[in-house]
Amino acid sequence: MDTVNGRYFRGVLGHFPTSVVAITTTDADQRPRGMIVGTFMSVSLQPPLVSFLVDSSSATLATVRTAGRFCANALAGNQERLSRQLAAGRADRFEGVTWQPSPLGNPVLDGVVAWVDCALEQVVEIGDHFLVVGRVRHLRVESKRTPLLFFRGGYGDYLSTTTLVLDRLVGW
Repeated sequence: MDTVNGRYFRGVLGHFPTSVVAITTTDADQRPRGMIVGTFMSVSLQPPLVSFLVDSSSATLATVRTAGRFCANALAGNQERLSRQLAAGRADRFEGVTWQPSPLGNPVLDGVVAWVDCALEQVVEIGDHFLVVGRVRHLRVESKRTPLLFFRGGYGDYLSTTTLVLDRLVGW
């Protein structure tokens, strides 16, 4: 098939499980800001770099750029509700969310699997998204919980998603 429309493209790529990561920072008044991404990845060991992709219309990206820093929080399998809350385009998305400041001052969300604190290195426009690259300054594993994943339009933790993938593969 040579024609690729957006809906079909999204449907096929939904078969690739992705991590659920909350990118956090603070605004000029030190209020927490954040968004959910499914594209967080390691880029380089020397220097230590990570990246994520974000839609070009993201208001949080503007805050990350102004702050010059961000923290990637790997959500745990039991944090679907938190993911949905932070993904909502509301101004009060941090209401009731508990967090501690990272060494750079970014929100580290309570209950996450791990976090990576970064200084903004580079932002590159690619299609209708921006590739955001951060230089890792601090990082830590917080718990042994399984991570929250997104697969075929739904949430699951690593173990339930692995079981789902295997169940569906057997049926092929």
